[in-house]
Amino acid sequence: MRKNFKQWLANKSLLTALVLALAVVVSPFAQAADISPERQKALIHQLIQDCGSCHGLTMKGGLGPALRPQDLEDKDSESLADIILEGVPGTPMPPWDFEISPGEALWLVKIMKEGTFNAQ
Repeated sequence: MRKNFKQWLANKSLLTALVLALAVVVSPFAQAADISPERQKALIHQLIQDCGSCHGLTMKGGLGPALRPQDLEDKDSESLADIILEGVPGTPMPPWDFEISPGEALWLVKIMKEGTFNAQ
């Protein structure tokens, strides 16, 4: 009986860990889907104006690197979102976590990778 209980407990602990890990991974993507159209418009404006001041208004690069789809295609989305949120120490890239959520950062990365934000 003890062996069965220990096995059950081990399986339950593993399942709990997997569920928690999945929740952590899925949560920012769920948040990204919940961005209102008004907030999306504000984020696109911020992307073009604020990010564009260093990365170029057409995202072809400048003080900062280019952010066009072809420049981002081989980059990990979560890593890019982390850069948006945390900045890059020792460079002009500031952190934006004071006004952009993790879900919003992932959404920005998504539209930059798709090229769907009209920075022609």
